[in-house]
Amino acid sequence: MLIIAGHIEVAPARRDEVVAALQDLVGRARAAPGCLDLAVTADPLDPARVNNLERWESSEHLDAFRAVANAPDIGEIVADHVRLYDVTGERSPFG
Repeated sequence: MLIIAGHIEVAPARRDEVVAALQDLVGRARAAPGCLDLAVTADPLDPARVNNLERWESSEHLDAFRAVANAPDIGEIVADHVRLYDVTGERSPFG
């Protein structure tokens, strides 16, 4: 499993516009084979922060989606704090 997690920073006046621009991409990704979850959300505390969380079954699934994703141009990203993690196992964090 792959997890892509973190956040980007954009101009505060553009944050909600960026999240809205990615809505279609999120929907298409969630419907794609191998996508276990994907969320792009406005941070409730920082007006410049857009949070990103993705879970994919494999790098092959992620690469296949990216080949056809046709991601929108969201303009300038001030900072990128999104990272990809390889995961070898999972368990509930609640016990």
